[in-house]
Parts: sequence; structure tokens; C-alpha cells
Amino acid sequence: MIAPDLTLEIPEELGKVHFVGIGGSGMSGIAHMFLDRGLTVSGSDREESPYLPPFRDRGVTIHVGHAASNVGDADTLVVTSALWPDNPEYLWAKEHGLTILHRSQALHFLSRKNRVVTVAGAHGKTTSTGMIVTMLRELGKDPSFVNGGVIQSLKSSSAIGTDDLFVLEADESDGSFLLYNTAVGLITNVDADHLDHFGSQESFEDAFVEFASGVSEFLVASIDGPQILSVLARVTDKRVVTFGESEGADFRVDNIVATDHVTFDVHWKGEVYPARINVPGRHHAVNATGAIAVVVELGHRIDLAIAALEAFGGTKRRFELMGIRRGVAVYDDYAHNPAEAAAAVAGARTVVGAGRVIAVHQPHLWSRTQQRSGEFAAVYEALADYTIVLAVDGAREDPIDGVSGQLVVDGFSDKTKVIHLPDWQDAADHMALVAREGDIVMTLSCGDVYKIIPQLIEALEVSDESDVELSSSVASESHTRAVG
Repeated sequence: MIAPDLTLEIPEELGKVHFVGIGGSGMSGIAHMFLDRGLTVSGSDREESPYLPPFRDRGVTIHVGHAASNVGDADTLVVTSALWPDNPEYLWAKEHGLTILHRSQALHFLSRKNRVVTVAGAHGKTTSTGMIVTMLRELGKDPSFVNGGVIQSLKSSSAIGTDDLFVLEADESDGSFLLYNTAVGLITNVDADHLDHFGSQESFEDAFVEFASGVSEFLVASIDGPQILSVLARVTDKRVVTFGESEGADFRVDNIVATDHVTFDVHWKGEVYPARINVPGRHHAVNATGAIAVVVELGHRIDLAIAALEAFGGTKRRFELMGIRRGVAVYDDYAHNPAEAAAAVAGARTVVGAGRVIAVHQPHLWSRTQQRSGEFAAVYEALADYTIVLAVDGAREDPIDGVSGQLVVDGFSDKTKVIHLPDWQDAADHMALVAREGDIVMTLSCGDVYKIIPQLIEALEVSDESDVELSSSVASESHTRAVG
């Protein structure tokens, strides 16, 4: 992976800008904003994706596949941490002295003259960012924003606004969330993640202390959990507004009822305000309370902010319905750590009714799989009815000996509830065998697992509904086929 040089002084003028990996959800949003600011942009990605045609429609030169010649006459290269250091475009830019910016530095370039609202945390960032942007727009504001996923109601993950506010989702995975000139910060949680970069929970918390200490106006932070409390205990001389289910939170949430939507109460300054969000998942009530706190502390009435929240329709790859075939609903979710997986599957449980939840888990990163496979197993065994584990998506990492999706399977006490099927077609066929009308099939990962969805849907279309029970005999037979 390419680590950002956070000490680099960003030039005032970037000239022509080439984005390596322009097809990513985050990178594409930033590139569109560069175009909106009048910069000349080109880009490349390793394969075709739905994010590329809109650039061609705007006259942008897009290359599929990576080659040094793609850089052309660009003056600046924008890269991501997911890029390998031997990428030919990156190497050519280094050899020829181009300015090389990490995507976070490109985002800092866009936002550095604004009043920045930075959303940070191990999970919940994309949803919280989308909620804040939605509420502000419903309240008549026009903030600039960059989110890690498309906000469904806005059909966009980014936009240049006319107001001074700039709302952005910040990536903590490589420490780049410390780069921005944050006026208002939101911390959703400090659950340990990205230990491949930070090395330990202590270092992870240290980074959040630095983030919190750097806000210039105020910090909104959850107080649900010992990790965030540890961080806040070390933050001094900052105005901190708290939220969560814990007693003593400035914005406290309770009476959460989750079905195909979520209702809850927000307690603030001695008053109780009923609220609703039109997306499933109990955890969204807590995310929403943090977002409400940000908007209220920015000067808006709490009753109007809560009313505006009902316009939020979710974000792409967060419990996103992809299709229904023979009564089986196929959803996709970005969940890639145990807490996110637990929230996603629990959310599916609230809407599946008498049906079952079949999780299709793609382990992401060799290091995360090695360190947290037991946690994933505990989550899926407790919350899903059945789990199909795919091959590891190593992304920016080299393989680790002995690490595979089998580690997750090994963590299950009841092996009849799980199977390891590295081959995607085998996984799709097996899913179609066990799924029945009323079930939810759910892909979970921040890798490329969404690409299996057409295979899952096709397998459901061509198979006969057999109302197969998830019994020991079925699981044993399938396991024999998979490893035999």
C-alpha cells in the first residue's frame, strides 16, 4: 500500500490532474469535484465500472488498465492507499517529479478554505455523513460534501455547495483523517480496526485523541464504550458534546424500535423528541442521534433537524436491496469488521420476519482475517442462520501463510451453520440450494464481493425452489463437495 506523506506541502495550483483508481466510490467523487472547480482531469482504473461512464460523458479521458502512458501530460497524480507501490503510473510520476497527492490530500485541497465538518470513527461514518448532509440540505443549506458512498436521496457521493460548510467522511485506516482543518468533528466510535497500520488498540486511540484535540470549534462524540471514554478522558480544552444510549449523554437515545424503519426518542436538555429514520437497523438510531447533535450544535432547531432526517434514504452498499428472485431478497452491505457485520445482520433480522438470514462473507485483508476471524465467526454464528465464507480479498496486502476464509469457519462451534466456498460459482449454486422464499441473502465486505451478486441472482433464477432446511446433512454434503 502507499502511505500518504502528511507532511507534504500542497501546491496552490495543481495543473492537470490524473487520478489512479478513479473508479473507486471515494476517488470518483473527489475527481468530479475537481472538474466542478474547473480543473482538467484524467483517470485510470484496473477495470470497467459504473463510475467510469459519467466521466466520459463529461469529456474526461479514462483508461481501463494501468500503464505509464496513461499519465500523459498531467502535472499532478492522485493515488489511494489501496494502490500497490509498483503501479506503473505511480512509478512514472515519481521518476519524472510530478506532484503526487494521496486522495486525502486532494480532499484537503478542496476543503481547506471551508468550515470543515469531519466525520470519523471505525464504522458508521458513511451513514452519519449522509444523514448530516441530508438534514442540512432539507433545512435549506447547501454544503459541499464528500462521502464514502452514494447518498441515495441525492444520487451522489459528492457535490460542490455554495455554503461555507464542507462535510466529509474521513478515513482513519492510514491516519489521513488527521490531515483536515477540522472545525467540527464527529466521532462515531473508537472500536479497534486497521491494526495493520496502527499496530495496537493504544495507537489507534492515540490517533483519535490527536483528531479530537485538533478540532477548532467543537467535537461531537459517542460515549457508548470504554474505548471512546478513554479517548475523551485525554481531550482537554475542547467543547465536547456527547451522544449515545449511555446515561449522561447530552443527546441520549432510547426507546429504539427497529422494523423496516426505526423509531426512537432523543432526550436533550430535559425534553424528549420522537424521531424516525426510514432505513432498517437498530444501530442507525445511534448514528442518527450523533448526526442530529452535529446539526443542532451548528445552530438548527432540534425538531426541524429531526423532521429533516426522514428524507434520508440510506447510502449505497449499506443494506442495499439488489434484487428479489423466487421470493429471496438479495442485499449488499459494506460491513467489513465484526461490529459492522453484527449491525448489518441484526438489521436484516428486523425485516426478514419468519425468513432466514444467509450471510455471504468475503474476508477483507489477510491481516484482518488473521486477527479477527474468531470475532467474525462469533457474530455470524449468533446472528445469521447460515454463513457462506468466500476467499479472502487481500486488497493492498500480500498473502499470509495459513490465512484463508477457513479460519472463519474454524471459529464456529456449530459447523453445520457455515461453509467455506472460495469459488464464487460454487458459492452461488450452494446459496440457491439452501435459500427459500422469505429469506434474505446478504453479501458483506468492503472488497469486491458486490460483483458476485449477478451470479447469486442468476443461480436463484435457474434453480428450483426446494425449501431446503439448513440441516446437518445438507451442510455436511455441501462441505464434502467443496473440499473433496
